[in-house]
Amino acid sequence: MAETPKKWELWVGRVLTGLPSLMLVGSALAKLASPAEMVANFEKMGFKTSQLVPLGILELTCVVLYLVPRTAIFGAILLTGYLGGAVVTHLRVGEPFFIPIVLGVMIWGGIYLREPRLRKLVPRSPDAS
Repeated sequence: MAETPKKWELWVGRVLTGLPSLMLVGSALAKLASPAEMVANFEKMGFKTSQLVPLGILELTCVVLYLVPRTAIFGAILLTGYLGGAVVTHLRVGEPFFIPIVLGVMIWGGIYLREPRLRKLVPRSPDAS
């Protein structure tokens, strides 16, 4: 059985979970609201305007899966794929791409610190069980 996270690990994990989740929920809601600035930026990235709402729904669904403890690891995997697409999109249009990478690191750091099931799969040191 995996060890229970220490109190500080749990709180740092919650913060590392909450910050990217808030950013991604904001991003998803902006896609769903489709303000003119978002539409213009979306078209600049090479997407059709009709793809804005489906991507917002996808992003929001992935975040919800990530925030539900039972599906958190699956949600993190899905968010990793989503953020990978964001990295490629930013690279393609010549924009900075570090923010999706930082969000991905925060997502996995947060879930690692708060989720004993993941710690069991990925121990911190070779002698950890």
